[in-house]
Amino acid sequence: MKVQRILAMVGILGIAVLLAFPLRDAVYRMIIVPLAYVFWVLELVYHSVHQALWWTVALLFVLVVLSRSLLPQFKVRERIRLKTKPVVGQVESLADWIAKTERGTYFKWLIANRLGKIANQILENRSTGKQRSFFDPLTGPDWMPDSRVQSYLESGLHGSFADYPQKQRPFSPPFKTPLDHDLKDVVQFLEVQVEDK
Repeated sequence: MKVQRILAMVGILGIAVLLAFPLRDAVYRMIIVPLAYVFWVLELVYHSVHQALWWTVALLFVLVVLSRSLLPQFKVRERIRLKTKPVVGQVESLADWIAKTERGTYFKWLIANRLGKIANQILENRSTGKQRSFFDPLTGPDWMPDSRVQSYLESGLHGSFADYPQKQRPFSPPFKTPLDHDLKDVVQFLEVQVEDK
């Protein structure tokens, strides 16, 4: 990239040098003479105005700059309002995930993972003195869920959405996974576990 840029600059410079000599009269008449005329007119205007006026303008400019720097409270400040997204709570995010479960396994796993963490928290609150590991199986006293509910919670807590097929063949029935269990059964089981203890 740099070589191409250097070659382009050399080419432009070469063309400018080749055209400079034949076009010097045209450049003189079309650029140099008009610029010299403009500068001559500006010099006439400068000399025709009294020096006291120039000093007054310069002094006013300096005073304006000083006043703006020394008195910043008089500056007009524009308030910039940033548009912020409303904070999404846990319930709203869970409802959003439930609405998106038709899109694929990922959102089903997010819900199962959240419910698996809740189940793990319930079992941790039941255990007395012993710290429960996140990787422990979801078992404990009076913990007797249906085998499908248990599989759902274990898959959400210890599994990953990548463990299940993402794509299926056209016109074939969808793959059944433990994440496809009815959420109502799982939530009802967890509610009973919280109410009883």
